[in-house]
Amino acid sequence: MNHIDVDLVARLIHEQFPEWSDLDIRPVKYSGNDNRTFHLGEHMSVRLPSAVSYVPQVEKEQLWLPILNKELTLPISTPLAKGNPSEEYPWPWSINTWLEGESLSHNNMNDLNQFARDLGTFLIKLQSIDASGGPLAGKHNFYRGGSIAVYDEEARNAIENNKDTLNEDLLKEIWGLALDSKWDSEPVWLHGDIAPGNILVQDGKLCAVIDFGILGVGDPACDAAMAWTFFDRNSRKTFKNVLNMDEGTWNRARGWALWKALITYNGNKNSNQAIAEESYHVINIIIDDYESEKID
Repeated sequence: MNHIDVDLVARLIHEQFPEWSDLDIRPVKYSGNDNRTFHLGEHMSVRLPSAVSYVPQVEKEQLWLPILNKELTLPISTPLAKGNPSEEYPWPWSINTWLEGESLSHNNMNDLNQFARDLGTFLIKLQSIDASGGPLAGKHNFYRGGSIAVYDEEARNAIENNKDTLNEDLLKEIWGLALDSKWDSEPVWLHGDIAPGNILVQDGKLCAVIDFGILGVGDPACDAAMAWTFFDRNSRKTFKNVLNMDEGTWNRARGWALWKALITYNGNKNSNQAIAEESYHVINIIIDDYESEKID
């Protein structure tokens, strides 16, 4: 939908939650792609799916986030109310708690190793929560937690399309390793999109995790992809050690990072130079890290 703006949100609040209709509404600085997010007063946020494919996230978050919130020591997004479809907006939507903090970046991070320990500890705690009845990987979360093989054709096409600028043989080798193992333990909880935009920091330290739209249960490998997209060599090792991942799971985590970087580079190389260069940089980090691991 193209017309999700402050005026629409104000009308929805006035119509369905009149007790909050006098609160200030303003867009957040970084809204994301799947949902449009707005401040509601000082302590709440409004979150509206931007397309029909993201609508299943609403019910999932309403059901599971309050349960997970009780078990986690770090604040996470938590629903306070659910909005209903209307004549103007065709899908359900959420009102959540507002969490203070700024989106993670290298500019606001004091100690990468400590951050790696803190993020790894959060993920281990998330994985320890009873996952019985949790949502298995599928269309609702773009198969996070499921087999990365669902993106095999997409990844191989991106490698083939860019073999003149990328190391085709080495990338096929890394991708093949990601496909060679499977998660053979019980399903565990995973966030699904552990990335800087969904991580809040204060005073250089991890303070909250938001945007659980791709939440699911299954293989937690995808939640470690940030090892290659944000961490340096030392903090990457710290992150891996805290997560205590076996070699196969680490290979799959690297595969998730590689798949995303490949398709992002392939999709933007002729249209968005900045995004393409960032993805190209990640691909080279993955290659360098893989080669250094082979030497070690």
